[in-house]
Amino acid sequence: MKRKTFLLALLLLGCTLVHAQEKTPKLVLQMDKPGVTVSPTLYGLMTEEINYSYEGGLYAQLIRNPSFKDEVRGRGHQGWQPFFAMGKPAYWSLCDSLASDMMIDRNEGINSANNVSLCLNVKESGKSTGIINDGFWGFPVRPKTTYNGSMYVKTDAADSPALTVSMESLDGKTVYASTQIAGVSGEWKKYSFSFSTSDKVVPTKDTHFRIAVGSAGKYWFTRVTLFPPTYNNRPNGLRPDLMTMMRNMNPKFLRLPGGNYLEGNTFADRYDWKATIGDPDLRVGHNSPWGYRSTDGLGLLEYLEWTEDIGAEPTLAVFAGYVLNGDHLAGDYIKPFVQDALDEIEYVIGGTDTKWGAQRAKDGHPGPFKLQYVEIGNEDFFDRSGSYPGRFKQFYDAIKAKYPQLGIISTADEKSLKGVKADIIDEHYYRDAASMYRNAFQYDSYDHNGPKIFCGEWATREGSPTTNMNAALGDAAWMTCMERNSDILIMASYAPMLVNVNKGGMQWESDLIGYNALNSYGSPSYYAQAMFGNYLGDKVVPVAGEDIPKFELPQSREEKQRGMNASSVPEIYYVATKDSKTGVVYLKMVNVVGKPQKVSIAFDGDVKVASKAIKVELKSANPSDTNTIDNPKNIIPVKSNIKVSKNFEYTFAPYSITVLQISSK
Repeated sequence: MKRKTFLLALLLLGCTLVHAQEKTPKLVLQMDKPGVTVSPTLYGLMTEEINYSYEGGLYAQLIRNPSFKDEVRGRGHQGWQPFFAMGKPAYWSLCDSLASDMMIDRNEGINSANNVSLCLNVKESGKSTGIINDGFWGFPVRPKTTYNGSMYVKTDAADSPALTVSMESLDGKTVYASTQIAGVSGEWKKYSFSFSTSDKVVPTKDTHFRIAVGSAGKYWFTRVTLFPPTYNNRPNGLRPDLMTMMRNMNPKFLRLPGGNYLEGNTFADRYDWKATIGDPDLRVGHNSPWGYRSTDGLGLLEYLEWTEDIGAEPTLAVFAGYVLNGDHLAGDYIKPFVQDALDEIEYVIGGTDTKWGAQRAKDGHPGPFKLQYVEIGNEDFFDRSGSYPGRFKQFYDAIKAKYPQLGIISTADEKSLKGVKADIIDEHYYRDAASMYRNAFQYDSYDHNGPKIFCGEWATREGSPTTNMNAALGDAAWMTCMERNSDILIMASYAPMLVNVNKGGMQWESDLIGYNALNSYGSPSYYAQAMFGNYLGDKVVPVAGEDIPKFELPQSREEKQRGMNASSVPEIYYVATKDSKTGVVYLKMVNVVGKPQKVSIAFDGDVKVASKAIKVELKSANPSDTNTIDNPKNIIPVKSNIKVSKNFEYTFAPYSITVLQISSK
């Protein structure tokens, strides 16, 4: 009898354990409790020249090496000798190497900024020869499209010859668009041209740009440019598809010119904003820290107009006297750069009665831009010299004295600042999805009375060249943390944002938006960002979670080193905000595991809930699934209507990010 009782007890205990494991998770939205105010600048964008983000990307100019400053390089006759310039222009080639030859001429530039040119020597009249540009892995040919270009040309030919410019197939058999430039003379002159494709053209990027010459003589070229239609038809403008994708994220700010691009590898290659304004033909350009040249065609004013066009505002990063090779200046030596930062701020927000505000107006934008935040340097937590606190204080004091309304961002934490005051601290996090899950409550423990936080660079780094669904899940879990604590974390921007997906176009994996010369696409992380940025209230709704299931992650390196047990993390992450004017509640749910999650959702307090809600869902059957340039819509948000009430249950799909837009009053 005792044995039977024992077995029955074991059976009942087992049933109880199973029942406990199968308890439905419950979320209670505490509508009657005050929630923190959501930062109006919470979600924004960060950009730098990496992955051919500007050249060959957002900056719409299509000619590669337009001023012939990039040369083909080769080794000396002895294999150990370093690479040396060969006098031949990179990304340009001859149409007919028997009928002509070419060489970079360092004595025939048009101005001090563009002091080199290409000399094409045509040996015999009557033969069509010339030069070909490869573009950035091709040129985008679309039907019924007009392209506008220009070039500086001169010749020693006696008969004022004409040139033919065209976009054609790689084998030269199909000409998609062409026109002539007549009357080329012995003096430098800028020639503008345009040509259009027919409405029957099939879109392609397998093309090149050709300048054809038929008369013997020498021809000098520099500043060869070609633009397709640009966003808002701005001259010297930006690529429409990428701008549209950014605008669709509803960003509130653009951190510019962020990242290592601000510092440069050397002082000569820092971001010198004064060299990026005015006539693009007078911009010298500089080497980016990612192994290729920036023409600075996308300069400070183009940055600012970029923010204007996507409905954001600039968060201005100023050079702070430190470069990537470790060189730095301090003390009195930093004063010219402090003044340079003051001048830059004046260019952004100064009236036309100021020196640099007047320059902005001369450059084409009379009105000032909105500016709330200025960041001093970039990732100065890498500066091992200990100079940043002193450098930061000089910038802080000078900027606050002239512009007390501006918030000043430090790129080093409070401890590293050694007592120097900062308004905002910029923190950067690059993690895998598991680390994002482990740290998805990081800001809950921060001192909410301390400095505000700007998460200026962050990403879940999984997938290449753009992220996969697992990365999007990690991103979304992390964003629930940021959103829930948006009284202290006031700004956040994913990085890097852009990548050219062609071989050779990527220097950093796991990016947000991919593209080639013709097409572009958003990663799953892009759509997660867009969902969080577009469905956001102005007040956080406190949410009490009960019986939230957990799963155990494999031990991380840190856990092993510290002798810790493997992490147990939630299977679902959540956050809710409310629009205090309309009563709309945005409940965001992230199911990071491969099983459906039935969740009980209740609205606590004196509130009425509409019977229908809008559901926006991003999901995938496999967390390694992704989008590509050839399959851009494999994982995209789907919108539908669902039934809800003050107390309801809903089952969230495996590996999914869901926003429920619920009306209440």
